[in-house]
Amino acid sequence: MKTPQGAEEFIAEQKRMLSDNPQCANTSYNLGVALMQGGKLDEAIKLFNDAIRDSARMFEGYVNLGYIYFKKGDLDRVVEANNNAIAIEPRYARGYANLGFAYLQMSKSKEAIEALNKAIELNEDIIQAWSNLVNAYLQDNNLEKAIEIGEKMVEKAPDFALGHNNLAVAYYSNNNYKKAIKHIDKAISLGFEAHAQFLENLAPYRQ
Repeated sequence: MKTPQGAEEFIAEQKRMLSDNPQCANTSYNLGVALMQGGKLDEAIKLFNDAIRDSARMFEGYVNLGYIYFKKGDLDRVVEANNNAIAIEPRYARGYANLGFAYLQMSKSKEAIEALNKAIELNEDIIQAWSNLVNAYLQDNNLEKAIEIGEKMVEKAPDFALGHNNLAVAYYSNNNYKKAIKHIDKAISLGFEAHAQFLENLAPYRQ
């Protein structure tokens, strides 16, 4: 039985392979993933860029660059990387989901809504995209759409605690305190740690 390869051994092997064939996009990519997982983000950036340079179809390289730039707090580059990924692979739902999340963090609600709707159109099972879409509609002050999407989300994923929390916020914002209480209590029962101020705001409306 072959002993599983350790991370350091794998990295050393990929470096040897890259030394023998410096323009192998797959090797650059694989080494980049290993270094990224080991927290060596700047080294990983170079390798993903090398992989992209050497393969016109390396959209995964852009996806990982987006992840690294998010970790670094550079949202403009997150947007750029994921736009490049979906330009290569327009059916890549998670690229749109990542893009939507970045726009949401940038308070660009219209762009977030467009990207997240596209992600769900391509893959309706990305529950986090539904959750972020609820927040994007809330950010855009479209409470009816936030509630509509939130209800669809918890129907699809009834045990998604964060989803119930977000739906509770949507109902609260729309002055429907009964349903806000229902969904925040469900979120808490699923292990979600509700914001203390939100619970305090709801307290007067409990029977």
